[in-house]
Amino acid sequence: MTRTLDQTTEKGKQMTEDPQEGSTGAPFHGVTDWHAIDWESAHHTVRRLQARIVKATQEKKWGKVKALQRLLTHSFSGKALAVRRVTENQGKHTPGVDKITWNTPHKKINAVYSLRQRGYHSRPLRRIYIPKKNGKKRPLGMPVWTDKLVQEVVRLILEAYYEPQFSDHSHGFRPGRGPHTTLREIHYQWKGTTWFIEGDISKCFDHAS
Repeated sequence: MTRTLDQTTEKGKQMTEDPQEGSTGAPFHGVTDWHAIDWESAHHTVRRLQARIVKATQEKKWGKVKALQRLLTHSFSGKALAVRRVTENQGKHTPGVDKITWNTPHKKINAVYSLRQRGYHSRPLRRIYIPKKNGKKRPLGMPVWTDKLVQEVVRLILEAYYEPQFSDHSHGFRPGRGPHTTLREIHYQWKGTTWFIEGDISKCFDHAS
């Protein structure tokens, strides 16, 4: 992250090369200005690659699935959208153990080119505690921003692979779904329901390994 933008751009150009991105009309290769990114084209490219992963998965063409996953993780569009997500969510001001945040356009575009297939090593989590309603505190582990970026890129792949396989009755932690879609299904599909149960495993993630 301490290397200059020019250096990371030149060295990362081959890694981020996506021969199909040019078909969207977006001149991504060599982009050095965060504000110059065509986000509509970036979204289109990622959605198209995810759709191809879905189709290849349904056809059980596992070699093609693997190739498309690699293409997505190496694409400029996928990494740019990942950087955008981790720098605009609720944790955008929370650094990890290295105290680094990507809070400027220069740092953001540099982060896009910083992701490499080789040489990546995860860092320890920074432990913080947030108050709970019962007066106790919930421990949270805050990753460094490079780890957040890798996690987001992996999410793009897993979402494309698993989302079509999930049950239509599953609403938790899925894109476009949540409590509102759950209530809608209960209202239209489970007429006559007058109660529901909310469950929580006590301190599950405090001790999960």
